[in-house]
Amino acid sequence: MLNIGERAPDFALPDDAGHTVTLSSLLEAGPVVLYFYPADFTPVCTSQACMFRDWTAELAAAGVRVVGISAQSSQSKHRFKEKYSLGFTLLADEKKEAIRAYGAQFLLGLFTRRVTYLVERREGVAVIADRAVADLRVGAHLEFVKRVLRRAQSAASPGSPA
Repeated sequence: MLNIGERAPDFALPDDAGHTVTLSSLLEAGPVVLYFYPADFTPVCTSQACMFRDWTAELAAAGVRVVGISAQSSQSKHRFKEKYSLGFTLLADEKKEAIRAYGAQFLLGLFTRRVTYLVERREGVAVIADRAVADLRVGAHLEFVKRVLRRAQSAASPGSPA
């Protein structure tokens, strides 16, 4: 698993519409909440996706995008996104390349951990700015979202360092 301050590996993965997306292209618009999850349509993963859906507008207003990654296909991502009205990008990592690069695999690589990262550019380099790990519960990821929003609010407040 990657630690805060470490370089965030770039990747090129198909999204829910089959288009290739890279981390570097996502970061052009600002920081990214990058969350890894075990599988589309499972109860906890659906709860997590809906939690992010419910906070997407506030995160977007703070200049932060949400992107989910798991090992299912683009077609699965498309159905998952449609069924739950998810207004953010889902990426298919069928070869588990990004999942491995971000240390989000466990049990001999058979499963994907529920880990969320805040990735931002610092001096032109993609860096892990924060993270949350909780395999069986969504609460830690909700607290992570609230931290990201507080961080963005504090950065935007007058008198705070830019």
